[in-house]
Amino acid sequence: MSNEVASNAVVAFKINHDGTLSDGSVTATGGKGGNGFDLTTNSSAMPDALQSQGAVSVAGRHLVVVNPGSNTVTLFEIDAGDATKLVMVGKPTYTLGDFPVTVAVSERLRQACVANTGVKAGIACFQITNRGLVALERQLERVFDLQQSTPPSLFTTDISQTFFNEDSTALITTVRSDGNHTGTISVYPVLANGRVSTHDVRTSPPRTAFLFGAAVIPGTRDPRTGSSAYVISDPLFGAGVFRISATTGAVDTVALTTIPNQNGTCWAAYSARTRSVFLTDALGNTLVEMDPATGAILQDLHTTTGYLGSIDLVAPANGFVYALSFSTDHLTPAVAVYDVTAGRATARQVQDFRPSASSLSPNAQGMAVY
Repeated sequence: MSNEVASNAVVAFKINHDGTLSDGSVTATGGKGGNGFDLTTNSSAMPDALQSQGAVSVAGRHLVVVNPGSNTVTLFEIDAGDATKLVMVGKPTYTLGDFPVTVAVSERLRQACVANTGVKAGIACFQITNRGLVALERQLERVFDLQQSTPPSLFTTDISQTFFNEDSTALITTVRSDGNHTGTISVYPVLANGRVSTHDVRTSPPRTAFLFGAAVIPGTRDPRTGSSAYVISDPLFGAGVFRISATTGAVDTVALTTIPNQNGTCWAAYSARTRSVFLTDALGNTLVEMDPATGAILQDLHTTTGYLGSIDLVAPANGFVYALSFSTDHLTPAVAVYDVTAGRATARQVQDFRPSASSLSPNAQGMAVY
């Protein structure tokens, strides 16, 4: 999404047959973007204005995007014949809190759950209907006491990402600390009536601090414990492999992996083609590939395109990885395209896609694929 403060928009790019990108469309969300406040520079944060993963999410033919500056969320239907054509369903909907930064969407439940990380922080869930998003609660019931401001101050306690597990039986949220405490993983089970519970289990895994973006590892559910595997980034050291139970909320640490010379490893995406997880660094010109079973680093690719770093990324089934990146000159946005069709540890950059000047700015955030 463009995340422009005056008017937010979804920027859709075409994926060509060879995996490369080309310009597509820009569709207004009817809401406003926003920036967190960077205490280190005493100014608005950019790039990585929201410091979150999942500002844009896609499930089936539905796309949901947050509008941080107007405390709303927008639902779109994706055209079946041309995915760059988006039709707004209903109107932007109030998120019941302040400064929404991440949204989880479940096709099975036909629900979207939005996490707010401002003064009024917490998660609100909505039913997806043909008239738009309908709130399932009258007020914010999944509250997180972050002691935050609106807009939120960075490098303090914030919600990083909220997401459904593989079979939509739990809503999982990562919360990063102020650096003086451990990070937190919250697990809300989905009840028999299809609603997300308002009571969660919160765990602070030892030796973590800034738990951030998560990659769901499919096909790893243990029927005895209800736990599945996840890779979750933490810029304190790199990333960890965790098993999280949807039934009990228990979190077990499998491995904590230190990524050499990393500075801001925050985003994670699973690739079905390579059966591995890719991670990006906001302050490093790298793409790291990790084994989701052991946490071993399979490849640490250093690119030569002059990026300051990369943030949100996706790894769809076509065997490519797409990462939202910013150049060192004026923070010009780009999408780095990597080919991983040859399998594990074979990533190579094949495109440095620079969108049309009017579509993206350094405020851009979020990435999803259809």
